[in-house]
Amino acid sequence: MHDRTAAAIIAGGAARRFAGRDKCRLVIEGGTIIVRQVDVLQRVASELVIVGSPPYRFADLGLPVHADVRPGLGVIGGIYTALSCTTSDRVITIACDMPFLVPALLARLAELSAAHDGAWVRTSRGPEPLVACYERHALPKILAAIDAGRLKAGDLGSTLDLAELDRAAVDVFGSADRLLANINTPEDYARVQLSAP
Repeated sequence: MHDRTAAAIIAGGAARRFAGRDKCRLVIEGGTIIVRQVDVLQRVASELVIVGSPPYRFADLGLPVHADVRPGLGVIGGIYTALSCTTSDRVITIACDMPFLVPALLARLAELSAAHDGAWVRTSRGPEPLVACYERHALPKILAAIDAGRLKAGDLGSTLDLAELDRAAVDVFGSADRLLANINTPEDYARVQLSAP
């Protein structure tokens, strides 16, 4: 499955809560978030891209960078772009501010995805559209949702046939609280730094 699976880091946010500071470049346990993510994704995907702009933000990583095909749509636009700019059968999508994702969890999502339109994590917080894997054949359905104005990525479950991993299934790969932690605010960053082993 590895050779038919791509991965995309969705890095299109403006980081307004960080006063414009690039969240993906925050250092966690000795490495920037995005470099940690590239290392993880290279273990589960044969093709790796970044969805974000401007491209020079990521020049040091040596990876293809794609601006949103349909700008201004947020997360669902990033997912659509990721599927549009790769040729693999499926695309693992992750948010650029999640430092603790592990290959085994992402590989499991890719495995589950194959029999559906995709697979994502769903906990008591709701679905995680950027801890997910989407099949390329789902692209027309996602475009139809966009064209109909259904732009909330968390609602893709009503458009797509998505397999789900619940909290207990995520805990198999490590603490769900740690694996699904994201750095949305300076307070999140401070909390992660304090909890580092």
